[in-house]
Amino acid sequence: MPRRPRVFVSGAVYHVYCRVARGEPVFSEAREAAALVGVIRGVAREHGLSVLAWCVMATHYHLAVRVGRVPLWRSMQLIQGRFARSYNRRHRLLGPFWQGRYKAIVVPDARYLEQVIAYIHLNPVTAKVVSDPARYRWSGHRELLGRVADPLVDVHEALVPFGQKRSAARRVYVRMLRGERRAEWIGERPERLPWWRGGEEPITLVKGKPRIDALGASTVPQRARWGVDEYLVRVCKVHGLELSALSGRRKDETTARFRELVTLIGVEVYGLRVKDLAERMRMNPGSASRVLARASQREREDASFHEQRFDLEERLAKLDASGPRSRR
Repeated sequence: MPRRPRVFVSGAVYHVYCRVARGEPVFSEAREAAALVGVIRGVAREHGLSVLAWCVMATHYHLAVRVGRVPLWRSMQLIQGRFARSYNRRHRLLGPFWQGRYKAIVVPDARYLEQVIAYIHLNPVTAKVVSDPARYRWSGHRELLGRVADPLVDVHEALVPFGQKRSAARRVYVRMLRGERRAEWIGERPERLPWWRGGEEPITLVKGKPRIDALGASTVPQRARWGVDEYLVRVCKVHGLELSALSGRRKDETTARFRELVTLIGVEVYGLRVKDLAERMRMNPGSASRVLARASQREREDASFHEQRFDLEERLAKLDASGPRSRR
């Protein structure tokens, strides 16, 4: 039976976790734990994820992240895929590394966010690995205390629920951790946690509010499921260019910028594959992947590119609303 599509909400906070296949204690080795943290750090920078809490245990990991406009599924696909490929290559292994696809649920309010952060950072304590979370290296707890020079956690945002001044917020955070250690749910499996209960119920979205859905659409109305050919024809139409303008043989700056926009929106918003876009634009897949990476970096650093992206998205959204849905 096919899996139900997940709904992802732009700007929401998620509690995410996943286990290693067969429960193997892979991350008890420091180099493997460090490698996973490095992958998470890289994807967080690429996709604008704000990490609010994290913990890598021997057999699994936990994250609390706030997503931006890139859908969570794409970020997690990169994190788990990159680490699995690297691990299997280094150890000359074949087959799945992870037990299955990651589990994720929206954290609905500030009180639950405090509990999520406590649960994640107290994981090594409840597992009886350490008695003090500050003695555990592979979590964001010491980062929130200001003891790590290059934190993975977005310290400012993570401390917001605890106060307006950093030093006071840290004291409240530490007191909260001490109090939550006695909570009855603190050692439970994720599915039994307060913010997971009832997690199978549908998420109700406010009509007309911008969002990222399971297909990667980031604004309303909901995107049509276009194929690659139809997407390229329509995107050239709204931009007033010929399809030939996307050819990989053209090198001028205007064409390169447009190609980056088309690739970024096609992958992140319409869920198209880089390989398929590359074929239609007469590029090799490696070049198309580099175009996507440049587009992601340019969006973070170039305000005009950012505006161009969302102007093009809005015009495509209007075309979605006015035209018939296509079939793949």
